[in-house]
Amino acid sequence: MTTIEIIGYLASVIIAISMVMSSLLKLRIINLVGAILFAVYGFMLKAYPVGVLNTFIAIVDIYYLSRMFLKKEYFKVLYVRPNNYYLITLLEFYIEDIRKFYPNFSYKPEMNTVSFFILRNMQVAGVFLAHEIDKDKLFIGLDYAIPDYRDFKLGRYVYQSAAIFKEKGIRQLHSEVHSTTNKKYLKKMGFVETQYNGKECMIKSIE
Repeated sequence: MTTIEIIGYLASVIIAISMVMSSLLKLRIINLVGAILFAVYGFMLKAYPVGVLNTFIAIVDIYYLSRMFLKKEYFKVLYVRPNNYYLITLLEFYIEDIRKFYPNFSYKPEMNTVSFFILRNMQVAGVFLAHEIDKDKLFIGLDYAIPDYRDFKLGRYVYQSAAIFKEKGIRQLHSEVHSTTNKKYLKKMGFVETQYNGKECMIKSIE
């Protein structure tokens, strides 16, 4: 197989992968890589329409990615009661997706001390559920981002400013490790590994 063929096949695979991304951000980034490879492929074969078209697609991807990264967004926490009808309905609607990250998740309203939606430009983008295990400690039962909003911005808003927890006197957050993806996410949000009640746990101190 020649180098040109390898580039063509690789570009095709990458474009195909981009089409199954639920996150628009991931779709744009992966599609950009595929378009660049297809442009190279086209120009190497002297198939100029293919090269020009994919160069244009890459430029469009770069334009929209720059808008995504530079756009100023509005985030807000909206507290809700544990038995809030919209909260329960939303959890039921996304339950299959939630269990990809929290395999044993089952909603128990009586467990919730803290329940809130994370709004992004006034749209519900995520759900956070937790209960107190001490006066200044919260145990996270669910930290879920709706598929269209999985670019870590919600997590950074919730965990990096930490004002949401400070105002309630919370000084430490605990979370079980529910899946490999969940563990990677928590580490990215500043959690560290430890043991709690004999189970693997992630903890984040609020400073």
